[in-house]
Amino acid sequence: MDGVLANVYEQFILFEQQHTGRTKRMEELSGLLEREAFPNHDLYVHSDNFFLDAKPMAGSPEVLSRLNDQYDLYIVSSAMEFPPSLLQKKRWLEIHFPFIHWKQIILCGSKDFLVGDILIDDHFKNLDPFQGTTLLFTQPHNIGREVGRHLRVDDWQAIGELLWKV
Repeated sequence: MDGVLANVYEQFILFEQQHTGRTKRMEELSGLLEREAFPNHDLYVHSDNFFLDAKPMAGSPEVLSRLNDQYDLYIVSSAMEFPPSLLQKKRWLEIHFPFIHWKQIILCGSKDFLVGDILIDDHFKNLDPFQGTTLLFTQPHNIGREVGRHLRVDDWQAIGELLWKV
């Protein structure tokens, strides 16, 4: 969800600017995990509105709506590490993706248990154990890394073109 559906990097940059007065550029975040790029990461993600106020990734509502009509689709987020995010993420999905039924939402601690055909994620730790087709959603922390067996996708338009059934 984070970094694939929700534009959390924009949130990190905004919170960093509000907290420190410094605006980080995407170029300086390349290759750094979120905790490395933003020293106040934990403060931000434990705030009352970090996840709730995030904007959807460009094109994600339209593409996901169409994919939801064609696939058995689930939204999975490793949210347990950040307890304030649980209700925020559920509410965020209701606002931005009202076509996603609550039975399609899985908030968990780890994605290692997932079994399915396709997984879209921005972190190798979530994609590597998955046995199906894996799509690596480009984010600053995974730029410059070898993708291995994963297929890199840069945006939701690319995902739609790849997955829409003809």
